[in-house]
Amino acid sequence: MDSKNRGRNQHRAPIFEALETFRQMRVVPFDVPGHKRGRGNPELTAFLGERCVGVDVNSMKPLDNLCHPISVIREAEELAADAFGAAHAFLMVGGTTSSVQSMVLSACKRGDEIILPRNVHRSVINALVLCGAVPVYVNPEVDQRLGISLGMQREQVAKAIAEHPGAVAVLVNNPTYYGICSDLRAIVQMAHEAGMLCLADEAHGTHFYFGEHMPVSAMAAGADMAAVSMHKSGGSLTQSSLLLTGPAVSPGHVRQIINLTQTTSGSYLLMSSLDISRRNLALRGRDVFRRVTEMACYAREEINAIGGYYAFGPELVDGNAIFDFDATKLSVHTRDIGLAGIEVYDILRDEYDIQIEFGDIGNILAYLSIGDRLQEVERLVSALAEIRRRYQRDSSGLLRQEYIDPEVVSSPQEAFYAAKRSVPLQESAGCVCSEFVMCYPPGIPILAPGEKITRQILDYIEYARLKGCSLTGPEDPEIQRINVLA
Repeated sequence: MDSKNRGRNQHRAPIFEALETFRQMRVVPFDVPGHKRGRGNPELTAFLGERCVGVDVNSMKPLDNLCHPISVIREAEELAADAFGAAHAFLMVGGTTSSVQSMVLSACKRGDEIILPRNVHRSVINALVLCGAVPVYVNPEVDQRLGISLGMQREQVAKAIAEHPGAVAVLVNNPTYYGICSDLRAIVQMAHEAGMLCLADEAHGTHFYFGEHMPVSAMAAGADMAAVSMHKSGGSLTQSSLLLTGPAVSPGHVRQIINLTQTTSGSYLLMSSLDISRRNLALRGRDVFRRVTEMACYAREEINAIGGYYAFGPELVDGNAIFDFDATKLSVHTRDIGLAGIEVYDILRDEYDIQIEFGDIGNILAYLSIGDRLQEVERLVSALAEIRRRYQRDSSGLLRQEYIDPEVVSSPQEAFYAAKRSVPLQESAGCVCSEFVMCYPPGIPILAPGEKITRQILDYIEYARLKGCSLTGPEDPEIQRINVLA
């Protein structure tokens, strides 16, 4: 058993075990869901299988209740807390969006200030819309070659804390989508010395808790809360997540916050997948993520040997804005072969049947995790080599920078709920935005409610659209118009 676990029997999977017992009992269902173990929806049963729909059940005494767990769900949460080194863990069935929002809502109320980087996921700013907290942005440095935003510099965090001593929390990405980590231990210490909580968005950092020679995890760094996306690198079903808390946070209060928005009909498919995946990581995670890291390092070497591409990695570490790097992240800069990342993304999918995680205007990300094999990595490398040979062109004229510092005029909540008017997007320069515009993935807003629209931002949006990025957020599905403050 992994030495990170502190004594609980990590061979157990109590929700999975209870569902197996229930399935064998052949209970007659006069409850919901209405498909009645699949009999009422044969097409769904044929698609998902009898075993799957047979355990798509509702809360009942033998299976516990996610809103107020007292038996098998509670035990599964205790095992998760133990495996992740947390004081408490909450099973989340609304995705890491729900985990992030519950984390922010637990820490902040209307009018509170929260210190955070601007390159956060939309879910963080959504939480500010819901609770009325006010963001204090630590605008990240930008790597001029790669055009990507970096981590939070210690000096910038210290400056924000000094200038906003009444802030209630500091939020950190651990890591960013590109694998870049801030000095989390130092930021936790600064936050705590100022009487603030430290929150971590670990949507892409599940493996930090189980791999060797990984960046520090939020719980190990002493953070107060962390939103962990188990379905990304942890292997559970899509939409399943964990919310971890430290000893200074009241679990009862967090449960109440979670229950404000999370469904009262928690999916046992999602919960059992969290249970089984936690067991798998606790027992085998160290070996699994050693292999993942080795594959990613091999892929970086091979891609860099092609020429033109830059698969960046730990060599970027500078001890501050790039305090550490997640070596499992296979991020590749494509601009030097004359192609935007989203163009490489589309070619890989359309011509090589390879689906990567995302492409933006300068980079792609191939997400490697527990289900990947070396032969698929080699196929990706070969495809990238062929794409360079077939499509390489002059890179002049390609846009460089992914991140543009915003000018914040009002809080996200004030702007979102204020009187607004719809204007043509290209005529909105100088107005204050009242909705979101982002490329998805990664879901980091280009514009958020309360931010001034500039010509540079509009040029970026038009360029991203031209290159094929998937733009989302505004009311107008065609994104020809945008809502601004009236």
